[in-house]
Parts: sequence; C-alpha cells; structure tokens
Amino acid sequence: MKTETVDGLSFETWTVDEVEKAFDANEIALIDVRTPQEYAFEHIPGALLLPLSFFSAEKLPSQEGKRIVFHCGSGVRSGKVAAACAAAGISPVAHMEGGFGAWKTEGKAYTGTDMATGAPKTVPAS
Repeated sequence: MKTETVDGLSFETWTVDEVEKAFDANEIALIDVRTPQEYAFEHIPGALLLPLSFFSAEKLPSQEGKRIVFHCGSGVRSGKVAAACAAAGISPVAHMEGGFGAWKTEGKAYTGTDMATGAPKTVPAS
C-alpha cells in the first residue's frame, strides 16, 4: 500500500492483491461506492454497498477490528470518499487503486450478470 495526499489530506491506496488478501482474511470491510445499478450488474461478493451519492463520512461505523477500504469502478470516486473521510478526521482510511475495473483485469472472482437470463452468476478467478 502507498500513501496518497490530495489537497493536504492523506489516505492509503491499496493494490487489488492487497485488498483481496485482507478481504479473504476478514481483516477489512470492503465498501463499494458505485451506484446500486452498477453493483447489481456486477460486484465483489461480500462487498457492502454505500453509493457516493448517499455517502456521509460522519455516519461510518468505527474501524475497530476491521479496517475500511473503499472501491468504485476506476478508483476516482473511492479516492474522493477516502479524501472526504480524511477531511472528517477518520484515519486510517484506504481505497483500492484502479477500482473494480482493476479487480476484473487482475482476474479476480466476482458476481456478474448472466446476459441470457438476467440472473446473477459467479465469475471465477482466472
């Protein structure tokens, strides 16, 4: 992981592999800040949904026991959320570099949509 500073606010940027390892070990809560429609179409199983449009840093649960890591489609929205958390005094806070697009590019497993039926389907790791 690396530390990123935007407008004087610092937060962590984690790679896809770092997120996967920590998520599989139940060390983090992974929060998806994409829209409900994006999440319904495809998502990381077990990731929680908190769309950016509804986000309020002050309403987040404590990070005792599990760190919070945010992700979105490309890393832009989750970076904004991480910066908002840092501005609200929440530390440490992190987001996944490259977002869900990077997750898929790295061949990680996810839940997608069967285009023939519209039903959810598991897309295994490649």
